[in-house]
Amino acid sequence: MAATPPGKIYGVSELTRHIKHVLGQAFPPFWLRGEISECRIHSNSSHVYFTLKDSGAQISAVFFRGGRIFQDLRLGPGVEVDVYGQLTVYEPNGNYQVLVSNINVHGLGDLHRRFEEMKQRLQAEGLFDPQRKRSIPPMPNCVGVITSRDGAALQDFLNVLHRRFAGMRVRIAPTLVQGSDAARQIAAAIAYLNNTAACDVIVVTRGGGGLEDLWPFNEEAVARAVAGSAIPVISAVGHERDFTICDFAADHRSATPSVAAEQVVEAKARLHERIVHARQRLRNALLLRLANLRQRQVQAAACPLFSRPEELFNRRAQQLDYLVQRLAQAIPRQAEQAALRTQAVANRLARTMPAILQARQARLENARRALHALNPTAVLTRGYSILLTENGRAIRSAKDTSADADLLALLGNGKLNVKVTKIIPKENNHD
Repeated sequence: MAATPPGKIYGVSELTRHIKHVLGQAFPPFWLRGEISECRIHSNSSHVYFTLKDSGAQISAVFFRGGRIFQDLRLGPGVEVDVYGQLTVYEPNGNYQVLVSNINVHGLGDLHRRFEEMKQRLQAEGLFDPQRKRSIPPMPNCVGVITSRDGAALQDFLNVLHRRFAGMRVRIAPTLVQGSDAARQIAAAIAYLNNTAACDVIVVTRGGGGLEDLWPFNEEAVARAVAGSAIPVISAVGHERDFTICDFAADHRSATPSVAAEQVVEAKARLHERIVHARQRLRNALLLRLANLRQRQVQAAACPLFSRPEELFNRRAQQLDYLVQRLAQAIPRQAEQAALRTQAVANRLARTMPAILQARQARLENARRALHALNPTAVLTRGYSILLTENGRAIRSAKDTSADADLLALLGNGKLNVKVTKIIPKENNHD
């Protein structure tokens, strides 16, 4: 049987308030130095909730309406600060925290300093040059994913990937994503996927966290494995505000695992959607064509040609008989009309032919007489002659010949060879 508790019995809220009071009395406002680890700025109130840590411990802190100061000073994980505040207890969950009223930047934390040093060194070597980065293949057949098998990042990636393009092949290379051995496993997984040519694109991913949580992705071994990969690499580490060395070395950075999944299958999903739409349009066109053919079939079935083809045959046969009968009647009639036309032409010729012949004979006699009158031979019979030179040219003037020339004289009946003995000028023609 339980003993009766001696003394006062505290309620939870009462005890928490008492602890809060004792802490407030024991620790008046003070300055505290530590490295910012996790940090969250409330979008509506601008309150800042963060964690301060050193090598051995950590403590929660809240800076009411400090969002603007954090943004102006660019405060975030890895930055070492001095805060001034009051130690208090947040009663709803019983956690003690520092209520910050002022903050100064002390310097970069060790991890942040190492981050910047490695970033500058690798950048100087050219590992981050845009010229060496390759484009992500638009039509990958398989995507390799390097992450924790049990992490939420993998599930987010797979959910979006299969929603955007179901059936995409995925090869998972499970690794640690946090801890001292994580960087070695990540680099080995990149080398394995390259050596086996297991995929067309590699996605290195994990969820969000503080700088120390994401540190394996800032290790030099991971950066060199990513930069040396023959397969294009997408880095999707942390949240949108988180940046790692892996992000700078990769061919492409995605803000989250879900965004990486969208980018991997974006072109392929668009092509798939176009194919689906084209297939649907083709199917609709075929269905419409089939409906039209069925309608034509129905109309054809109702046509008498198909329902009663003998009627069409009989009608065409009757038309043929009618045409044959008309042709048989037309041929004798046309032959008789042609014979009548031939007889009429013959009669007209018989009546007009004698007169035509007489007129043509008279014209022929007149032409004969005219031709006889123009015949040079008829002129020669009246005592004239034609003198020709040796080459047959007619003499028309005394100038056309010369003395002692031999000429040929054409008479009305016969020819004469004559010799020119003298050329008599024109003025002496009267002698």
